[in-house]
Amino acid sequence: MTAPADTLVRMIRTPEPAEAAALLGALTSWYDHNGRDVPMRADGVTPWGTLVFEVMSQQTPLVRVTPVWLRWMALWPTPADLAGAPTADVLVEWATLGYPSRALRLQQCATRIRDAHGGAVPTDHAQLLELPGVGGYTAAALASFQFHQRTAVLDVNIRRVASRLFDGIELPASSAPTRAERERANAVLPEDGHECAAWNLALMEFGALVCTQRSPDCPACPVREQCQWAERGYPRAAKRPRAQAWRGTDRQARGRVLAALRTAHSAAPRGRAGISHAEALRAATLPGAEEGQAQRALASLIADQLVAYDEASSRITLP
Repeated sequence: MTAPADTLVRMIRTPEPAEAAALLGALTSWYDHNGRDVPMRADGVTPWGTLVFEVMSQQTPLVRVTPVWLRWMALWPTPADLAGAPTADVLVEWATLGYPSRALRLQQCATRIRDAHGGAVPTDHAQLLELPGVGGYTAAALASFQFHQRTAVLDVNIRRVASRLFDGIELPASSAPTRAERERANAVLPEDGHECAAWNLALMEFGALVCTQRSPDCPACPVREQCQWAERGYPRAAKRPRAQAWRGTDRQARGRVLAALRTAHSAAPRGRAGISHAEALRAATLPGAEEGQAQRALASLIADQLVAYDEASSRITLP
């Protein structure tokens, strides 16, 4: 049961300016010495490169994103490049990142940027939110990391670190950022936009490497003395998030169909040979699956426009 909104507000503690400044210094120093060398965060990465990375990294580990992102940037370094690419090629290059509808939205986003913004990622927050596939987090990440605007970024890592440091709880009390969290995050931001980017990035990386969800390395924490969660004896959250199931699900069945189509697409002289409807159903049939799952999974792929079905030839292809 979710706590009432007023309870969530009371749980949010905003640190005093001196405390926030001390944490800023400690965590940005930690990041300077311990942050990963991530190509997507390099100085020369364009706003488009950052946008693609942020969409790819949603619910997907960095180690899986990196090679795919590098490949995309080599193939489609600008929005216009991706907008003009065959959609089938886009889905093939999405590979096994999961949630392939993101690839379609990225191509739609690229088309909007090309047609409505002269090929350049807009800097205005409202215009960013109008782009397909761009939500509040991605817009904030672009504003901070690329445009150095004084903007708080609230991903799962940053929210978890803030909850432990400031509120003394293991995990945020709500599944999505609350207004009180956003107000607190904005209140502790440095005044300079470049320092804001460093602060956001340090918090994000610290949450990914040290203050992790399941196995935080508290002995290695450089701000343990200031951590309210440590002071309270590391109380565990009453309700912990569960990993989303995959084996045996429609997602797995859909993934098998797309894998078969990627193979067929890559092997075909013109890239659109596809597979028969019967082959698609066989690919979607999991061991011990419930009756009707394969049909349902294939129908959902067609409805989501991730595959195309030609009734005359009974062939399934990538769009």
